[in-house]
Amino acid sequence: MSGHVKNMCPQLSISQAARTLLSLLLVAAIDSVSAGVVCRKQPCGSSLQRSLKLTKLIHKESVDLLKTYKVSQGDMSELFCQMSINNVPDPNISGLDPSERMLSIYSHCKAFLPHLKRVTEQQTDLQPPSSALLSKLSTAQNRTNGLANQINCIYQTFFPNLPIPPEPVDGPTSVPPSQNVFQQKVYGCVVLKRFKEFLSRVTRELRTLKSQVCTRRTSFADTNALF
Repeated sequence: MSGHVKNMCPQLSISQAARTLLSLLLVAAIDSVSAGVVCRKQPCGSSLQRSLKLTKLIHKESVDLLKTYKVSQGDMSELFCQMSINNVPDPNISGLDPSERMLSIYSHCKAFLPHLKRVTEQQTDLQPPSSALLSKLSTAQNRTNGLANQINCIYQTFFPNLPIPPEPVDGPTSVPPSQNVFQQKVYGCVVLKRFKEFLSRVTRELRTLKSQVCTRRTSFADTNALF
């Protein structure tokens, strides 16, 4: 019996090692997919229209998010949003040509994400777990990350020879250090107000880019077809 048990031990050890190796390979595969954005080639108008629809949805939700935030902050919420605060992304889109303006949109999406995360962390300490505000803040982060990935793909497709810089083109903005409750309420309101304003500008910008970039690419393709 003891010999039989001993013979089984190596088999059990190999089985456990195999399971461990499979787990590590699976994690590595997931990480490799998550590390980069997989872009599918789509028609010019289709890809921009998809991003435009997502932007409209996020903007609509951002209007409701800001209202929900104000209600949850008490009587002085309107005053909070009117205050000036540094190191919050500017809502304006910069750039002279389509590539620069599309890069600015992408850069802004990435710049707003850590601020939305910080507001969520702060409000998690101030709101009950069942608060609708927390759910809406989480949705805003997820959708904004999705929009950034879509803009990234559009940029790579339209401007393959123009790399995306590692730092935001409009300059990085750092999240604030620890704040008291009043400062947190002001910070959150300013972030969400500028976030809403930014999305409004993105909606107009994507409409313009669609007419500029897609028309130009269609004309270029028609010209090539003649030769």
